Order: sequence, then C-alpha cells, then structure tokens
Amino acid sequence: MSRSLKKLPFTCPKLLNKLSKIKPGDKTTIIKTWSRASTITPEMVGYTIYVHNGKDHLPVFVVENMVGHKLGEFSPTRKFVSHGGKMAKAQSKKK
Repeated sequence: MSRSLKKLPFTCPKLLNKLSKIKPGDKTTIIKTWSRASTITPEMVGYTIYVHNGKDHLPVFVVENMVGHKLGEFSPTRKFVSHGGKMAKAQSKKK
C-alpha cells in the first residue's frame, strides 16, 4: 500500500546524511544500511548501497529506473535452491 501524498516518501535521514557526506564523483565508498523501507531518491542514482537482507549486506547499484521503489525490493531475503525430488536429480544428471 502506498504512503499518503501529504506525508511524502520515507527515506531514512541517516542514509541521506551518509550520501551527502560523500564527495561528488566518489562512487567507490561503501554505504551500508539496514533501512529496507527507504524509498530510492534521485540523489542515490549512481551509488552502490549495501542493503541488509537479514543475514548479509547485498550490493544494490542504483539506476534511474529504481527511483520511487524501496531498497528492500532489490535485496531478496530468501534464497531459492531448487525443487527437489528423484526426477529432478535424474534430469540434472542427463544434462
């Protein structure tokens, strides 16, 4: 569900403060955040932000198409292994 228009999108102030301290053009600085609910703003475009998924920090390179989405959308919390069973094992051995 979207946030009310009068409230404006939420972005963690601590995250914005970290972004403002980085020199323009310095794209190698690591920015770690636990704020998965933060909305991606145009100021974040071009930076790599490490978003916590519950276990690790996963790198998320922000591009223009991501503006308006949440950081948590690009850092999956569950790892898909595969659907198992005897038939799946037999088919993987043939290939």
